[in-house]
Amino acid sequence: MTKFDDLLKVIKKDEIYIQTHNYPDQDAIASAFGLKILLSNRGIHATICYNGQIDKDNTLKMIEQLGIELFIVDEIKMEPDDEIILVDGQKGNSNMEDFAGKEVACIDHHPMQEVDSYLFYDIRSDVGACSSIIAGYFYDNNIEMPQAVATALAYGIKMDTAALSRGVSELDIDMFYYVYKRADLEKLRSFEKCSLCRADLEAYKKAISTLKIKGRLGIANIGADCSEAIIGSISDFLLSLAEVDFTLVYSHRVGGLKFSVRSESKSVDAGKVIKEALKGFGDGGGHAAMAAGFMPNVNTEKEVTKMAKFVEQRVTELVTSI
Repeated sequence: MTKFDDLLKVIKKDEIYIQTHNYPDQDAIASAFGLKILLSNRGIHATICYNGQIDKDNTLKMIEQLGIELFIVDEIKMEPDDEIILVDGQKGNSNMEDFAGKEVACIDHHPMQEVDSYLFYDIRSDVGACSSIIAGYFYDNNIEMPQAVATALAYGIKMDTAALSRGVSELDIDMFYYVYKRADLEKLRSFEKCSLCRADLEAYKKAISTLKIKGRLGIANIGADCSEAIIGSISDFLLSLAEVDFTLVYSHRVGGLKFSVRSESKSVDAGKVIKEALKGFGDGGGHAAMAAGFMPNVNTEKEVTKMAKFVEQRVTELVTSI
C-alpha cells in the first residue's frame, strides 16, 4: 500500500475539490494539477479551487501553456458535504480560507498543525516542495505522468527550493530528476523569462530606498498593494546581500499588513520568528528558511506606520536575541 492508496480510501465521492492556499504560487498550483491527474486515473474528477488572486506573470504563463484549469471559490457552488483535499497548506493557517465543504485530506510540506479533523494526511515538513510529494505518488504507484504535469511539477520544485538550493531533501532531488526527464524543457525555460514585469521594479526601488540593516537583519517596506509573489521575490533578493542573513519585507494590502521573511541562519527559524512576532495581532508561519504572515485590521496610514514599527521591533528582538 502506498500513500496514494491510503488517500483513495477516504474519498467517498466521484467529484471532489482540491484547495490550494490563498494566492497560490507555482508549487501549490503544480501540486494541485498533479493530484487532479492522479485522481482522474482512478475515476475521480477533481476541481482545483483557491481564494485570492494569481498575479505573477510566470505563474499565469504556466497555467495558460500547460492548460491548468482552476477556479476562484466564488466561481463554484460548493456544498457542506462536498469533500476537499488541501494541498500546500493546512486548516488554521492564515493563508488557507475555510471553504464550505469538509476537508477530508491534507497534503503539505509545512510544519504540522492540528490534524485530528482529517481522515488522511501526508505532511512532510522536511521536504522543500509539495510538488515533490505529488511526484512521489506517480513514482510509487507506477502511474504514467503526462508531460504537462511533469513540466508543472519540475517548475514547482525549482521555485519552492530556489533551484534546489533551499530546504532541499533527498526526495526533492530524486523527484526533480524524475520529472525533469519527462518535462517540456522549452516551456520550463520560457516560464523563467517572465518572472518580473515593469511595474515590479517600483517595488524593488521602494525596497532599496527603505532598506534598514540591523546587525544581520534586513528590513524593507515595499509600498502598498504589492502582490504576494513580489513580496517573496524581494525578500529573496535582499537575502542575497552579503551583509544580511535574515529578511523582513512587508506591504500594506487591503485589510492589513502582509509580511515575508527569509533566513539563512541555522539558529534562526523564519517560521517561528514571524509567528511569535505577530502573536496577539495576526498569524504567520512556514519553514525555517522561508515563511510569511499577515496582520489584519490595519487600514489607515497611521495604523500601518505604528504596527509595522511594532513588528519590526519584535522581529529585531527575536533575531538578535538568538
